Amino acid sequence: MSEILLIGTFVVTSLIRFDCAAVKVDSDGLKLCVTSRRGMKDLSYQNLTNVPSDLSNDTQYLDLSYNFIRRLNPAPFSNLSQLCFLKVTHCGLQDISPAVFSHTVALKVLNISNNDLPFIPDLSLKHLKILDLANNLYTSYQLPKSFQNLTDLDILLLGSPSALSVKFNDFDPLANISLQHLVLGSGIHWKNYDSGSLAKIKSLQKMSLLASFCGTFEMFEDLLVDLNATQVKSLRFVTVFPDSCRVRSDPFRNLRTMPFIMNLTIENTWINSSFMEVFLKNVWISPLHDIAFVNITYNEDTPDGFQFHTINHTINLNSMTFNGINHYQYKYPKINMSFEAISNLTYLKFSGTGMNILPCRVISALPSLETLDLTDNLLTESGFWWFQCQPTSVFPKLRQLSLSNNRFKSLSFISIKMHEMKTLESLDLSFNSISLDGYCSWPAQLKELNIGNNYLGNSVFQYLSSNFERIDLSKTGITAVTQKDLSQFPKLTHLQLTSNSIQVIPSDLTVPTLQSLYVDQNTITSISREAMAGMPRLQTLKAGSNPFVCSCDSDWFVTTFNKSLLLDWPLDYTCNTPPSLAGLPLSDYKTSELLCEAWLQVAVALPVMTAICTVMGLVFLKCDGVWYTKMLWVWIRMKRRGKKRSNMLKNVSFNYHAFISYSHQDSDWVDSQLVLSLEGAGFSLCVHERDFVPGEWIIDNIINCVESSYKTLFVLSKHFVQSEWCNYELFFAQHRAVSVQRDSLVFILLEPIPTDSLPKKFLKLRSLLREQTYLEWPRDERKQQVFWASLKSMLHMADKSVILKDVALAISDTVPLLTDQV
Repeated sequence: MSEILLIGTFVVTSLIRFDCAAVKVDSDGLKLCVTSRRGMKDLSYQNLTNVPSDLSNDTQYLDLSYNFIRRLNPAPFSNLSQLCFLKVTHCGLQDISPAVFSHTVALKVLNISNNDLPFIPDLSLKHLKILDLANNLYTSYQLPKSFQNLTDLDILLLGSPSALSVKFNDFDPLANISLQHLVLGSGIHWKNYDSGSLAKIKSLQKMSLLASFCGTFEMFEDLLVDLNATQVKSLRFVTVFPDSCRVRSDPFRNLRTMPFIMNLTIENTWINSSFMEVFLKNVWISPLHDIAFVNITYNEDTPDGFQFHTINHTINLNSMTFNGINHYQYKYPKINMSFEAISNLTYLKFSGTGMNILPCRVISALPSLETLDLTDNLLTESGFWWFQCQPTSVFPKLRQLSLSNNRFKSLSFISIKMHEMKTLESLDLSFNSISLDGYCSWPAQLKELNIGNNYLGNSVFQYLSSNFERIDLSKTGITAVTQKDLSQFPKLTHLQLTSNSIQVIPSDLTVPTLQSLYVDQNTITSISREAMAGMPRLQTLKAGSNPFVCSCDSDWFVTTFNKSLLLDWPLDYTCNTPPSLAGLPLSDYKTSELLCEAWLQVAVALPVMTAICTVMGLVFLKCDGVWYTKMLWVWIRMKRRGKKRSNMLKNVSFNYHAFISYSHQDSDWVDSQLVLSLEGAGFSLCVHERDFVPGEWIIDNIINCVESSYKTLFVLSKHFVQSEWCNYELFFAQHRAVSVQRDSLVFILLEPIPTDSLPKKFLKLRSLLREQTYLEWPRDERKQQVFWASLKSMLHMADKSVILKDVALAISDTVPLLTDQV
């Protein structure tokens, strides 16, 4: 007979008493109820004596735990029509008004556990799915008749240290309720259980019993009979036997005749080695497929320890779990059992047992084993591959191996040893002390690797196999992921990068086979459209708990991305910046499409600009904009040229600001408008009718006046082009402009003169008018103000000093008729 002797493989571990039911209720309730963090109100630990009356009507989740609320009144809940999850625990709650929940029609989860309720409250909540009434002070498990209206109820938790008995009619209201999971008891010893009480609950899937039966095993046997009548498939017994309880009978013998039972968990219980032998015989003969021992205290009350030999019966058990073992004697336990009894196991878990050496026979004597979980032990490379073991084969059918939370270090050594496991597909090395100590040679059949929670850095990708399909690198110190890193995994379908320091998902990332990506709890500020386009087969994305920037970079993700791919949407997605939006749920962030889409901005801006330009053009033409523009251009040119000539003319002065050349037929306009306006402004003008020297030749007077003036103003009209003297004045002024001052000629167009009507002697004037800008006398008084301003600005450069001799000589060289006056 094949025997296994487990000696020296377990050390003492602390007994962890932890009821995960409450945690599961909260997590399930959050998934069921909350769609936005804005709807979550946590008012726990606020020293409240009453429920606040100013709660927002969009509240979905309300936590009032750890306060001093003795009574729930209707008023604060009257506006909470969206309330789905209410948690009022550890408040000393004693009374609930019947009308409290009349307006909370959406309530699905109600947790009022750990209070002082003296009786189970009367509730009529049609949509309630989870109800937790555990750890109160009611003395009876009698349910109110209103519970028969809880047609959607899936999970019910009941328990009171004052309720010591279960009566026959206590659960009658649940007779027609399709309850999935009943948690009953508070971990104390029951005095009485009426046979048939639980049998009235039909279609029960899972039963968790928190009660002690030491010395009253007949009561426990009756309870098993009733549970069999409910056709329950999963049983969980918590603290079924208290410490130092001597079990001399066989309370679990009814397991043999429970055809529907599939899973059995013994939790937080004292177990003697003598009882273990009797108990496992019932398990082996029963229809059970899964047995689990969680946080148990093992006591060897037999001199030879645990002895279990072969039994002649078909064994249905294929899964066995030992999760948390405390050895009472503080010595290595003795376990001697036949491998034939567990030869059909496909799943085996030894977690939290203090194992530091893997028993040799386990390696080769479990031919059907597919999953081995050795999480949370003290194993190292030398302890798992013990040098004294000489196995004939190494886990011949093993597919999944978990070595999480142990003391493994060498990734290269482990990769080589994995070749011994010919069928292994998944390996978990998370929460160890793994180091990248050299080249890794992974077996081709290994498809999945978890090395999360080991500080490895960005270079970890170089030590992985190209055959990997699933990789978990959560919390490994990765700061960046590149296309080069992931291109070496052509079969990659699942990648977990949770809790790293990744700042961006590269836009050039292309992973065509990827189906699942976890990048939550990093430092990613936005997710781009281009990055997601490189993952066409993506089915699951988890990217919450990142510091998202609420801007146009996030607009596409909020408005367009398929949210059905997001496991944690919308609860874990909030704005981090800008500060004005910090804490805002990303699902509530709204921005204008016009601000974020460049093509839309162009599409809108183009017609708007066209319309504005059209209107401005019409206004420009209507208000004589062409004329004003021309005058502005004259003024700008004058200023620019004036600055260029400032150095050249700074030692040159003139007798007049301007010499006026005009036809005597235009003298009325010259005298009444031009001379009056300019001399009234302080300018000195040379007018031939007034300032020509008597007795001198007219030509000499013309030359002297032209040379003595800063500018020569030509008043052009039809009369001007008919005057012979005007032609002379133009000639001399033009020559002077060429030799001394290039822009000394100023033309004032008094009336329109067609250029093709000019006499031949004024052909030069025609070219000058085409080349030089001239001032046009307007009829509109508003425009005349601009005209005078432009003309006056041209004359501000002159002063009253004497003309230098070299300037006069230069003019005399140019004009032969000039008489030297020096």
